[in-house]
Amino acid sequence: MAASWLLVFSLTLFQSLVMNLSSEGPFPSATTIKSWVDKMQVDLVTLARSASGVDELAKIYTKYSDLYTVEANNARDLVEIAASNIEKLLSNRSKALVNLAKEAETFQAAHQWRDEFGKNEIIYYNAKDDQNDSEKNETETGSQKIRPVFEDDAVFGRQISYQHAAVHIPTDIYEGSTIVLNELNWTGALDEVFKKNREEDPTLLWQVFGSATGLARYYPASPWVDKSRTPNKIDLYDVRRRPWYIQGAASPKDMLILVDASGSVSGLTLKLIRTSVIEMLETLSDDDFVNVVSFNNNAQNVSCFNHLVQANVRNKKKLKEAVYKISAKGITDYKKGFIYAFQQLQNHSGSRANCNKIIMLFTDGGEERAQEIFNTYNKDKKVRVFTFSVGQHNYDKGPIQWMACQNKGYYYEIPSIGAIRINTQEYLDVLGRPMVLAGDKAKQVQWTNVYLDALELGLVITGTLPVFNRTVDQQGNKNQLILGVMGVDVSLEDIKKLTPRFTLCPNGYYFAIDPNGYVLLHPDLKPKGVLKSSEDE
Repeated sequence: MAASWLLVFSLTLFQSLVMNLSSEGPFPSATTIKSWVDKMQVDLVTLARSASGVDELAKIYTKYSDLYTVEANNARDLVEIAASNIEKLLSNRSKALVNLAKEAETFQAAHQWRDEFGKNEIIYYNAKDDQNDSEKNETETGSQKIRPVFEDDAVFGRQISYQHAAVHIPTDIYEGSTIVLNELNWTGALDEVFKKNREEDPTLLWQVFGSATGLARYYPASPWVDKSRTPNKIDLYDVRRRPWYIQGAASPKDMLILVDASGSVSGLTLKLIRTSVIEMLETLSDDDFVNVVSFNNNAQNVSCFNHLVQANVRNKKKLKEAVYKISAKGITDYKKGFIYAFQQLQNHSGSRANCNKIIMLFTDGGEERAQEIFNTYNKDKKVRVFTFSVGQHNYDKGPIQWMACQNKGYYYEIPSIGAIRINTQEYLDVLGRPMVLAGDKAKQVQWTNVYLDALELGLVITGTLPVFNRTVDQQGNKNQLILGVMGVDVSLEDIKKLTPRFTLCPNGYYFAIDPNGYVLLHPDLKPKGVLKSSEDE
């Protein structure tokens, strides 16, 4: 501070002196001015060294040189140490995740399905309840809602209750339905597991179970929406649409979306098809590869992509923009469409999908089955075919039902916009069946890319593990459904703490890239302004 004031004073004095000299006599020579500048430089450097104590600091280092050593950094060793520390952090989180998934399967297997529940028999905290509206907690759905006592938490940056877990139910799902009540009943036992995990590791952040029915139970409890920040915002959150759930619920897959763009789908049907394809794209993660092809008399790519591309945010955005531009004309030729689709899948070799190759057909129906095309290109049934009859019409649905059944897929109907979301994500249950039958061999903790947490924790990565239905029917057959996905968050700030920059040179920094090519760690990786969460994008 003293040095800065002296600099200002010196410059002001110098300017005043020059101005006075120029008005009262001859202007100083260049030599004179240079001597002044040199004198000011010496004085300022002397003051800076004195005020900062740099000379004294050097003397101290020299005096106590026997108390420290100067060693050169080994970049490889530093990186290996940082990688090892991050690996330990993720390993500890994985232990909590494995424990949660194991206990969830045990609780569900012991649960007895019930068609009816007594009034107020199911007790839970609904995260969307308005804390200021006492009437909203009164319900006749067979459940009783509780009011946790919240406290501001510095780690989460919001109100938290470590005594309870919270439940989020999507807006379009009735919380009093029998399915939801049974889910609430058996998942309630997870609360004690959440608490035990936190006792063993107090650094744990969100622990979440996302159910295949759409219910999400997370710990610690926290109100879902801060109405002071987002007034009148409609809650469109569905845990099954979150990137971590999508990644954990199915193996990597190659998907070719085949869109009927013939003249018969014009009008409302075409709008439904466009919206359905957009929703289908949202069920894909960065581990998947996709392309969209339209067909009528001929088949063509809807975008600039002439092959399957990684289903990342950028590529899905390009495909969505192209889907909106699809127009209806010509006649339906299923053979041309399927030949084009099978050839793209056969020529693609850059993914990790292995056996999960899929064709999704969106159409209003037709009379041909294209049987010879399936016999030629899919004789071994290595490609599943799912068919969607879109719109309200009287066309024969038999041929497209046959296509799905003969190619290890399923047939769905989308008569209106209300049926789009549920029907475009049910295929995940079908793809999850081989995982369930494989049991523990198919279980592996996966870590997501960096994304913005829905509950304002900032940038996080999430470890996921599928939860299998371990029950058997009366004939002893195993259930083939996934119950949901278990998730545990790791904040990017926690990872940064394991890579301190002071261990490097002044301009050095650590960075990390995940297997999908996304930046996981970098000093410039931070939210800028107001970022939208993944489901808004």
